[in-house]
Amino acid sequence: SGELFRNKLKWEAFLRKRTNTNPTHGPFHFRSPAEFVRRVIRGMVPHKTPRGAAALGRLRIFEGVPPPFDKTKRVVIPDALRVTHLRPGRKYTRLGDLSKSIGWKYSDIVERLEEKRAIRSAEFKKAKAAAAKLRRQALANVSKNIAEQTKVLESYKYPVN
Repeated sequence: SGELFRNKLKWEAFLRKRTNTNPTHGPFHFRSPAEFVRRVIRGMVPHKTPRGAAALGRLRIFEGVPPPFDKTKRVVIPDALRVTHLRPGRKYTRLGDLSKSIGWKYSDIVERLEEKRAIRSAEFKKAKAAAAKLRRQALANVSKNIAEQTKVLESYKYPVN
């Protein structure tokens, strides 16, 4: 939460933190939103234990929605919604905007890919609705012919529609 300017100041303060003798020893200042999230989750997990290391090893984070997952149903976590945790009118920062302002180079590419994915998703949804409509029409046309079979199936509590 907080406006972009404030979060950028926090980032710049974090950027000044480094190992004096040899900065290649860390801390590392990743610009990618996925690496931001990975670092935040790492702070919440006991990553130095075998169990925590295994949990972090299973963690997969992506920018955008890559091809194997673009066909799966999205899930919303209510506790993570901005609406439930921020009062109306409060300022907030999108992680992608912050990453772009501090030097992440791939935001334009991810936006373009997301636009393509959204178009494909809308086409799929339209085709699925048309198929469902055809199925309803077919069931309506055939319902008189299969009334006896439907009665038997419903007696066994089998879902017919």
